[in-house]
Amino acid sequence: MRIQRERAVQAALALLDEEGIEGVTMRKLAQRLEVQAPSLYWHFASKQALLDGMADALLEDVARGVDPKAPWDAVVRDVTAQLRQALRSRRDGARVFAGTYVVTENVLRVSEAMMGALRRAGASSRVAAWGSFSLVYYVLGFTLEEQGLDPRSNPEASRFHERREHFAAFPPGQFPHVLAALADIFDEDLEARFAFGLERLVTGLRADLSLSA
Repeated sequence: MRIQRERAVQAALALLDEEGIEGVTMRKLAQRLEVQAPSLYWHFASKQALLDGMADALLEDVARGVDPKAPWDAVVRDVTAQLRQALRSRRDGARVFAGTYVVTENVLRVSEAMMGALRRAGASSRVAAWGSFSLVYYVLGFTLEEQGLDPRSNPEASRFHERREHFAAFPPGQFPHVLAALADIFDEDLEARFAFGLERLVTGLRADLSLSA
């Protein structure tokens, strides 16, 4: 029985939500689809190829309808917010996307949206390329940490508050700056923390644009 690639990817994403990335195997996916494993290899030569397909699907709705007349920083904020939401939409979504380097329409559309906005604002091709990739890396890294606090992915996440107590094992003067910042380190306002980091990247890109003007 031959299956459609899209059906297999959607079934894999459902399996991801239920069991996490470690639970996504070709065998389990074949069982879910009620097919023999060789049928999957018609579309996916390996598990990595399956993950690549899942990564592409995660970005299906990102960066569609970007206004080419919008200010570059508004485009960057909008696209990065959409990217973060897309990765968060599935359990371990960031882990699925990390390290895939897939060259697909969905992935390229995200890069094109940010690079195009930067280029229209006067950025060089290098600033536009490296800047947009730095933004993607930031979103990916932040979301990886964010999803690490999800008990579905990390059973230890429920003990997040207890980790503050670990600092009591160190002499008071050993890490004075860290200890003074504990309230900020363990601040769970992830929206504010994400915005803080993003604005620092935007500020740096704005400085590059000013120098090239």
